[in-house]
Amino acid sequence: MIDTKTLDELREIAGRYPQARSGLLPMLHLLQSVQGHVSSEGIAACADILELTTAEVTGVATFYTMYHSEPQGQHHIGVCINPGCAILGGDAVYAAVSERLGIDHDEVTADGKFSLERIECQAACTHAPAMTVNWEFMDLVTPESAVSTIDKLANGETVESTRGPVVGTWRDTARVLAGFDDGKTDEGVAADELMLAGLKRAKELGMTAPNMTNGASHAEAGQ
Repeated sequence: MIDTKTLDELREIAGRYPQARSGLLPMLHLLQSVQGHVSSEGIAACADILELTTAEVTGVATFYTMYHSEPQGQHHIGVCINPGCAILGGDAVYAAVSERLGIDHDEVTADGKFSLERIECQAACTHAPAMTVNWEFMDLVTPESAVSTIDKLANGETVESTRGPVVGTWRDTARVLAGFDDGKTDEGVAADELMLAGLKRAKELGMTAPNMTNGASHAEAGQ
């Protein structure tokens, strides 16, 4: 059953938007932060609050891969195997992590500590190969460093993400994705040299972005 506190927070999320149904995605994240997955009871609660059918909510919950119908691990490991990462070692990283955990894609370890996902792209091509722990980035990973991270998490040791805060649990991150502040906004590096390389080079060349306002005006004038 969905507890009263969660129902109140689901309603709070729905109330953030001019059209309540726009709150469905963060509402699903909230459910995962509480239950570890999107349950049938959670779907029914969202449908009731948003005045949607359970089929409509289910359609959204099953469309996006960040939502899961089965309980996930305390730590959700994502390894990018898109060509950019794969060429630089992403496949080897995935193989090493899979072997260490004894599970494959979309599976959970018997003790419930870890779940694993092969991810097509994590939008971290500048830091390939990339791995995420509860959606926090671990950049430029190797099979060895990835397994070391897993071992630290398994032993309850502190793990710092490359460009973010100290790694919490998967449910902690799900609550943040639901729009609830965890107080870690200022932790970690916001942007590093690799992320800013393009901007730096553009400045060296004196390049600037086009003025979109003037561009729109010219387009309108042409009409």
